Amino acid sequence: MSISVMPGERPDRLEEACAVFGVFAPGEDVARLTCFGLQALQHRGQESAGIAVGDGETVMVYKDLGLVTQVFNENALSALRGNVAVGHCRYATAGGGGWECSQPHISAIDDVLIALAHNGTLVNTGAVRARLVGDGVDLRSNTDSEVAAKVIGQETKRTHHLRDGIRSMMQILEGAYAMVVATPVSLYAFRDPNGIRPLCIGKLANGGWVVASETCGLDIVGAEYVRDVEPGEIVRFSADGMHSEQGVPAGKRASCIFEYVYFARPDSVLDGQGVYQSRRDMGRILAQEAPVDADLVMGVPDSGLPAASGYAAESGIPYADGIVKNRYVGRSFIQPTQAMRQNAIRIKLNPLPSVIAGKRLIVIDDSIVRGNTSKKLVAMLKEAGAAEVHLRIVSPEVMWPCFYGIDTDTQDQLIAANMTNEQMCEFIGCDSLAFISLQGLHSAIHANHPGFCDACFSGDYVTDIPAPLQEKGFFEKNRRKFSSIS
Repeated sequence: MSISVMPGERPDRLEEACAVFGVFAPGEDVARLTCFGLQALQHRGQESAGIAVGDGETVMVYKDLGLVTQVFNENALSALRGNVAVGHCRYATAGGGGWECSQPHISAIDDVLIALAHNGTLVNTGAVRARLVGDGVDLRSNTDSEVAAKVIGQETKRTHHLRDGIRSMMQILEGAYAMVVATPVSLYAFRDPNGIRPLCIGKLANGGWVVASETCGLDIVGAEYVRDVEPGEIVRFSADGMHSEQGVPAGKRASCIFEYVYFARPDSVLDGQGVYQSRRDMGRILAQEAPVDADLVMGVPDSGLPAASGYAAESGIPYADGIVKNRYVGRSFIQPTQAMRQNAIRIKLNPLPSVIAGKRLIVIDDSIVRGNTSKKLVAMLKEAGAAEVHLRIVSPEVMWPCFYGIDTDTQDQLIAANMTNEQMCEFIGCDSLAFISLQGLHSAIHANHPGFCDACFSGDYVTDIPAPLQEKGFFEKNRRKFSSIS
């Protein structure tokens, strides 16, 4: 669960980088459609939001720090008129925070502007950034996404075709990316060759096209799901309809498995698999792998609830709602008192003593990163009268940092990489602790392909990890595991 609502604090969980949304729909209010699409995808990033619109002659962008509803009002949306739009909401990973890091990013191709929005993280931008700076390219932020936008602009000038510019960027930059680009007259969507981050296509009733990070972004604007953007594919939407071509050859399929555990909304469908059902199956499998005698099963809102339902059904132990979530608390710049900071978990979660007092609880959560939040959660439940707290986690132990768009700590900050299960249990203060097996997690997901990235659990990365990232993220003993990678 994520309880970091305090300024300057990092959440004690794996956090998603961002969401993207795009629409090509002449005659429609594309900025308003994009605004609603971003609201449906707000769970993927709450630091900043932005929309860029192409009006046939140029591209205009409006973006700022804050939630989608804080950034956009009627005046802002009314000023964004056109036939094509891309939008973005961001959780800061690569490049830090601040207005300059908000998206979409603008790039100039001679007198033509394009706007790019990116979900994911690129792993080899250091050398590319140095080359751009050497060529006199002005970079206003430290984000990998702006590097991608500038590379597309530079390569398009060289090749004289935007699709070739995008293809060149896909050949130059490595890592995870699901991107959308708006020109004055068209919308582009493309995805890395491993398909790490999700991106889907929908069609509006009037014939317009929509692209979104998740299907819930299609649902809110009434678009019918058509298909996913394939790994390595470039899709263009224009007055000529939808055109597809392979930008770079598809590689080993490696969709992020943590999308199913936590990132995606439960009402989304990824790779043909409903997220809610996969989470329920995770709980069912966890009950088989790690049973315990108890009185009640409860989930930590929100992602732990479907899994708790599955665990209860499989174990025969009653399910109960024992924790209430304050759904109106998000990221805030309001400074809390010191007492509130020390008890931050209660700002977002509150137990129900009438339900849990005297009971032996099985508490289902999605992940443990550093363990501090789990420790506070267990203490809170026991203060509310729980007789026992047995913590069950529907993801395996997080042992490795992610370089593909998830905000994880360096390996020395990951509790499971530094402690045994018994030591973690003692630190957290629970009566028992168990994680789903990696095999169990995979078996809970019935997608239309078998390829997933589980590097944060297994250390099996799908791309080369450059030496600077290894030095920052890995224990020294583990850097030798990747010594052949430069």
